Amino acid sequence: MVHVYNCHPYASQQIVQVEQEPGLVCCGGGSLFVVTAGGCKVEAYNLEREGCPLMCRFATMGSVRSILHSDIGDYLVTIEEKNSSTYLRAYTNWRYQAEEKARVGVRLLGHLLRGASQRGGVQMEIIEIPLSERPVAVACCPLTGDLLVGCDKTLVLFTLRRQNHQNTPNGQQPSSASPDQTPNPSASFLDFERSVILHLPATNPKQVALCAGYVAVQAELEVLVLKLHTNYEPKDPAAEETSEAAKDDQAEDQIDFLLLPRHQELLGERAANCDIPVSIEKTGLEDRGENAFSYVLFRRFTPDYFQGCSVEGTHLHSLKLHPLFPSRRSGSEEPACVFCFFSLPAAGYLYSLNGGVELLSTYQYPEKVLEAVLTDHLLHVITKSALQCFTVRCAAVAARLEDPYIDTTMRACPPSNLEVCALRMQLFIGLRCVRAYGRHVVLLSAADAETAEETERNAQRRGLTLKERTMLTGIFLAVGIDPTTTPALESLLSRPFLSRKWTMSAPKETGAVVGHGWNLYVVETVPPLALYHEMVEYSQHYAQNMEHAQSLWHVLSEAHLLLRAALLQSSQPRRHGGPADDPPDRTAAERAFRENCAQLGDCFSRGSQSYCHQALPYYRMSGLSLTDVMARNRPLPSSPHAYGPGFLFYLKHYLLEETDQHLAQEAADEVIDIFSQSEPSQLIAACSSPTMTNVSPDRTLRILRQLEAGAGVSVALTITMATMALRLDDPAQYARLMERHAELVLVYGFIEEPRLLLHGGGAGRRADIAPTPLSHQMAASQPGLLVAAMVALHENNKVQLEQVDQMFQVLGCENSLQVDFWEATLMASSQEGVIQELLFRLSSVYIDRLINTSAGERLRQPPDRRSLKSADDLINSCSHYGALHPWLIVLSPPRSTSFEHQEALHKMQSLLCGPSLPVGSVAPLLESLPDQTLWGFSLHLLCATRRGQYEHGIEEILDRCPQAIIAYANHHLQDQYMDLWWKKLLPELCRRTRVAPDNCILLAALKETLVVVAMETSPAQFLELLPEDGTASYFLPHLLTCSQRHLLA
Repeated sequence: MVHVYNCHPYASQQIVQVEQEPGLVCCGGGSLFVVTAGGCKVEAYNLEREGCPLMCRFATMGSVRSILHSDIGDYLVTIEEKNSSTYLRAYTNWRYQAEEKARVGVRLLGHLLRGASQRGGVQMEIIEIPLSERPVAVACCPLTGDLLVGCDKTLVLFTLRRQNHQNTPNGQQPSSASPDQTPNPSASFLDFERSVILHLPATNPKQVALCAGYVAVQAELEVLVLKLHTNYEPKDPAAEETSEAAKDDQAEDQIDFLLLPRHQELLGERAANCDIPVSIEKTGLEDRGENAFSYVLFRRFTPDYFQGCSVEGTHLHSLKLHPLFPSRRSGSEEPACVFCFFSLPAAGYLYSLNGGVELLSTYQYPEKVLEAVLTDHLLHVITKSALQCFTVRCAAVAARLEDPYIDTTMRACPPSNLEVCALRMQLFIGLRCVRAYGRHVVLLSAADAETAEETERNAQRRGLTLKERTMLTGIFLAVGIDPTTTPALESLLSRPFLSRKWTMSAPKETGAVVGHGWNLYVVETVPPLALYHEMVEYSQHYAQNMEHAQSLWHVLSEAHLLLRAALLQSSQPRRHGGPADDPPDRTAAERAFRENCAQLGDCFSRGSQSYCHQALPYYRMSGLSLTDVMARNRPLPSSPHAYGPGFLFYLKHYLLEETDQHLAQEAADEVIDIFSQSEPSQLIAACSSPTMTNVSPDRTLRILRQLEAGAGVSVALTITMATMALRLDDPAQYARLMERHAELVLVYGFIEEPRLLLHGGGAGRRADIAPTPLSHQMAASQPGLLVAAMVALHENNKVQLEQVDQMFQVLGCENSLQVDFWEATLMASSQEGVIQELLFRLSSVYIDRLINTSAGERLRQPPDRRSLKSADDLINSCSHYGALHPWLIVLSPPRSTSFEHQEALHKMQSLLCGPSLPVGSVAPLLESLPDQTLWGFSLHLLCATRRGQYEHGIEEILDRCPQAIIAYANHHLQDQYMDLWWKKLLPELCRRTRVAPDNCILLAALKETLVVVAMETSPAQFLELLPEDGTASYFLPHLLTCSQRHLLA
């Protein structure tokens, strides 16, 4: 479907003063080239000056049948005929013919002229390009200036080279010459080098196109697009010959049959399945690697596929490859996207070739189109009597390639397959061809003499059209509709409904053209900003009627894409030989872009539910504040409609954002009113938003009570009401509301709405956190509930560990509640990474408390209160805290130090007794602990024991606290370490008792050790263990016990 909008795309027109009747025209380099009717003279006119004055004229060597200009290199290429032969020639330095007296040099491809050209280079050169086949069509690459020549069965690609005076290559970078450029005598010379030859035996090229390595070929009813690659890995020649032989055999088999083509569209890799074989001929330049190609697009039409045109008149035309450069790649010579356009008399097709081949737009023409030309902003087409333009979707594709956040909640853009629209046409007589350069559209018209039969037919056609329009107007007026007040109906009535029938019945045009007059027009298109403002004004016809919401969205989307294309153009420097039009004022374009985004946001905010989410990114791109958006969406008193779904969607997401902007009380109260009327269930989220800090608590509390009366009691609603009571400085009401539910139930309420406790954290781990007034109150009155809530939020991935730490630091509870949170999270978490992080943090805290305390003294920085969990609580409820070893009680008896010190010591000992804390991670921290005290010694001994250093532990404990040795040995010297009783402990005790025979502690330990050894060894082993100088009476009872146990066994 093609929309029709009554906007004016053309600003002005002027007639080029051409002395003789034009035959062919082309544009480029700021110039208009006209081939006179005789075909042997070319005139160049300046397009960029008022009146298009004549710049120069020069004669050609033959009758020109095709002419094309390349911006890169500023050269002309022609297909000429002379004496029944066809030639391909390139004209360089043509600007030197301003006086028509400059000399002209003629040379062959690859041969530079000597003499004058070598000394000064001040003459025009004609380069003869020899070909083995007759040239049919030519194309120039707008990026490199390379030349593509289409012959009957082949395509030949010539690379543009720049040669210096010594006839050596000087790189591939060509330079352009502007119209007012002064000739440079020391400039190098242009030349061409044949690089690729493509053989297409199954098609006859009519038009060709070349851009950024893409090659497009157009036959009568077929279009094929290839992508050329340079492959430095040599191919298998045998495989190529086999493939080509198979294609030749297939072609020979088809000679015996009459094959009718069918409509076919093959995109991407599927295009290789087409029945057009392509092969590459080697050029002999082995040092440049092997050239390869891939199929990109194939489209075939049947002659009778489109109604409205005769079979003979159905053929393709206007093939073009169009590059587009996004702003961030403006310094690169490679385009971000390339588009392919071609047209039938009744329809045109625009494809995107980058990032997957896709059909962007199909242009349905109201009448037979003779030619079309594609630009960044518009598509211009001509019929026999009118110039018309359509919108294009190139900017939508470029926007998505440039910005990855398009089609998200951050930014949006109309879809690239949006239905196109036609703008107001401009009437002419006898149009023949159209060309475009920048904002200049060049038209060639030549009126034909009408026969009596044609005059009668045209009069009859106009009469039927008028009769038809009158009849339809009467029908609309009969039902009470005035077509003149509705642009859509007015456009509908202006269309020639019978044009297709007349086209079908029209006789063939005769080959003879009797010219009664001709004109060459240069039509200026309206600047994009001016056309945008006219589109916005046109959209007001649909803005007041909700039934036309789709049309309103469409015309605003057209204006949006027009502005995107203008911004794209303003951000790019002028390329080599490109149009010299002044780019639009970027500041004004950006202002208009924000205005358009706001209008699209308004459109989606009141639109249907299925597209309401689009209001959010468009309002964001508009830069409007929430207050401005609310003012734009405030319903009129006389309007029966409430707030639209798109506006509510935007408002909900805006309140979910973590921002430093706070609404004024009036605006915040209005937000509460909006949700209370439209979506009461969102009131809790609205009241919890940091944006709503200035909301009236008294008024909001009344609205929340109404919600509770209607929807029932909920935990999150109760906490929200308590928050409002707290802001009203009503502690009694706050306490009553918080006592409605148990603490565990309140935790579920905080999980439902975390922003009741803290604001921020939306940007991830490093986002700033700000506790709410409710958090401050709970830290003072209900610390256990606050810690439990934060643990629940962490376990439900509502908040990060670092953010909770930041919150407690802001609350001033980093020495108390923060440690309680770590301990509680260690009990609840199942994530190994979190567990290890918390174990290290808690160990650091416990060791720091031990260092800063001593017996009888309190912490230098004591916590605000006692911990929520004691050491015994943690041992009994958390598997990461192990039960204290019995020998630790001997080393550090209870009540030997202060309570804070004792708790820190027991928790640290418990962690070392547990299974989770890696000793290696806390060993550096323990080095700062003194081991002169028994509690410090106990921690060092625990670490040594965890490492399996039992022999060292036995020695240390006998040195420092021998009364704990038996408890230590009973706990640790078991199973595989049992032999340490007699291998290490018994000899060590015997040695020490010799030195101190009166030490009762050592003697008691020795006696207990002998009891264990007698139970675990045989009599012979026991005898071997006895010291040689020992008293027999002391060891005899233990030997007797060992022997009796052995006999019983």
